[in-house]
Formats: sequence, C-alpha cells, structure tokens
Amino acid sequence: MPGAQLPSCETELETRRGLRELMREFIICAHEAPTNAEFALDDLPASGRLDLLARCLTAALLLSHDVRRSVAVWIVLGDELLVRFEGRDIRSLNPDERSSAALLRAAIAAKRGAIGEMEANPSPGVYVRRGGLSTALSATSGQLVQLVEEGAPTAEVSVPESPVFVLSDHREFTPAERELLTAQAAQQVSLGPRAIHADHAIAIAHNWVDTAGYAQY
Repeated sequence: MPGAQLPSCETELETRRGLRELMREFIICAHEAPTNAEFALDDLPASGRLDLLARCLTAALLLSHDVRRSVAVWIVLGDELLVRFEGRDIRSLNPDERSSAALLRAAIAAKRGAIGEMEANPSPGVYVRRGGLSTALSATSGQLVQLVEEGAPTAEVSVPESPVFVLSDHREFTPAERELLTAQAAQQVSLGPRAIHADHAIAIAHNWVDTAGYAQY
C-alpha cells in the first residue's frame, strides 16, 4: 500500500513473542576521554580510549538494521561533561567506531552552548550538558544497576522494570564513584566470572533484559 510504514524487524519479533520493550539506560564512566573536541578520528585508542566508547554507543543503541528506540546512553566525561544519546531521536549513527566518535566529538564541540543546567542539542538525539556522574544519576528514575565483577550473578537477580546500568570504561570505578553509587542504593550485578570489555557487557545486559532474565527466547 502506498505510504504504508512497514514494521521493523524488532517490532515484528516483539509482536510474535508477546514481549514488551523495557526502557533502559546506560551510564558509562569515561576516565581518560578528552573533554575538548581537538582529537583526530584516525587514532581513537590514543584519545582516551574513544574507540571503546564508540563501541559502547553502538552496542547500546544499534540492532541489526535497526535502532533500540527505548534506550538512552549517558557518557560521563571526566566528571565534567555529560553527553546523552537518545535512541528514539538519533540520526547518522552507523555501526563503525569513526561515525560514533564523530557524533561524540560534535557533542563535545557544542559544550559552549551548555550553560548552567541548560543542554546543548547539536544534532537529533544528541545532548551535552555540564555535570558528572551525580548529575546523570539525578536525571534518571529507573533502578540503578552497577555492573561489577563482585556483584550478584544475573541468574540470581530479577530483571528491573526500567534498569539504569552503570558501568566503567577500561578503568575501575573510582572510590568516589563507588561511594556515590552505594549512597544511591545501586544494585551490584555481575555478568559473569571473567572481566569483559564494556561494550560486550552492554550487549550481555541487553540480552539479559531482552530475554526476561534468560527465560524467554
């Protein structure tokens, strides 16, 4: 039918299985990433492991040929800047590190427009504001889930209604971050017995929620 909108693969799958897409957020603490836009896209590992942050972004927001529209990603840059990506509005996000890093660089470059608590919105679905982890936690309303090796195994934990996953980059959480998350009553959860990369952790966390705790496939 002319003008008809075809359902996405994700929507068709949810309809067949009777699954409900849960709102979920990811807060990624980046400890070495730059807070200025003066970095090259040709050597992302040398720029505070921006290659890892780029992979985290695509792992959180992209499906095969689709976008997770009910997902938001917060990247905390040096406890100074917050960059937020909203799946429902984002454009020009492709499954490669360079394009993801380019979106992040454009957001950082727009920080002059982030005055006080006001956000700058350099492109659809991308927002930047001043603040750190505490600001991000205050802006979320779901159940905080801190992803750490020493947490409770996911097999023993019920999937929260609207999880807010908090994870670190290639560095450990700082003592201040751990103290803040403890004060916020974050539930500590482990995705497995071995340390894994942050982008892999995001993919596993998605699978945990998608399958209602590995119960529905």
